[in-house]
Amino acid sequence: ALEVPDFKDALKQFQKLVEKTVTQKTKERLGLYIGDDEMIDYDKFYTMTQTLFGPEVKEHNVKAFFRKISNNLDAKTEWCEIFGYFIAESDATSSQLKEENTVFLVAEKQQITHAAVKRQDVIKDIVKVPHMDFIVTASQKGVITIFSNQRRVYGIYVDMDTAWITGCDFLPQLKCVVAVTERTIIVWDYKSKMTQNNCFVIKPMENSLLCVCTVTMSDHLAKDNILMGDDKGYVHMLTVVIDRFGLKQCKGKKGSQLQVLDSKTFNIAKRKLHDDWVVKVKYISDLNCFGSCSSDSIHSFVLDDIKRIQDNLPVKEFSVPRGVNAFTYCEKAKVIVTGG
Repeated sequence: ALEVPDFKDALKQFQKLVEKTVTQKTKERLGLYIGDDEMIDYDKFYTMTQTLFGPEVKEHNVKAFFRKISNNLDAKTEWCEIFGYFIAESDATSSQLKEENTVFLVAEKQQITHAAVKRQDVIKDIVKVPHMDFIVTASQKGVITIFSNQRRVYGIYVDMDTAWITGCDFLPQLKCVVAVTERTIIVWDYKSKMTQNNCFVIKPMENSLLCVCTVTMSDHLAKDNILMGDDKGYVHMLTVVIDRFGLKQCKGKKGSQLQVLDSKTFNIAKRKLHDDWVVKVKYISDLNCFGSCSSDSIHSFVLDDIKRIQDNLPVKEFSVPRGVNAFTYCEKAKVIVTGG
């Protein structure tokens, strides 16, 4: 049980801490000066939260809360988020438990569920794959699922210890799913039988990966390029080929084919494009360019050829006007660019 001498007072102090953090993030995006006494980073936020509520506060819950208010300054927050949500088994009816494990709502009276889904989990990313006519989802705690147009479900659970999935996409040439966590890259061959689950985990990554996208090029029939953004402002590019993962050889084997690969054996190009988190990367095939969106108030949006990740030539950078949310602005900028 939570034991805090004056819980109401702790809540008031926590609310002030959140307000100070949001104010600081707002000043950062406006390019205003922030004194050392005003600076609140994640470590300070976590320490102050634990001081208020004690050891019952878990780091992964505080991390999710801090990331939420950092990415969206207008987000609605509740103090109970730092404790996580939980329904006791004795208090939950069978219908509530069934509804809580629901992954995808097909219609008002028809639902598709997946046995691997855990309670207290959330869908972190969802990607539509038009040419395959299915949808890929990835949950925060490691459940990757494909919903086909025949309402067939392919799913895999990847045990990642304390790491969280932060994004996913589909590799059109390899016909595989790629997902990223804070320190790993996951490539899953969903076409393998359910008893095999060919899955490759590339780790460790130097920085925390926050987003991922696939570079679609029709002239490359045996490989896919993957773009990833991290929490240090870098955009990474990894080229994957069928022979490198040995997918053809693995299909004849029985049992689970989870394989851990050393990231040092891969040629992963990277370039620092921002001074803050890269919250979104996107390849725009019509322009043959990639877009990189960041909460960085100086270099908030980069639009250029993927070759710029591997060379030292200048990239095309765009700055967000003062007082405008960086992510919203970049979404608008993307519409303007793709429209010519």
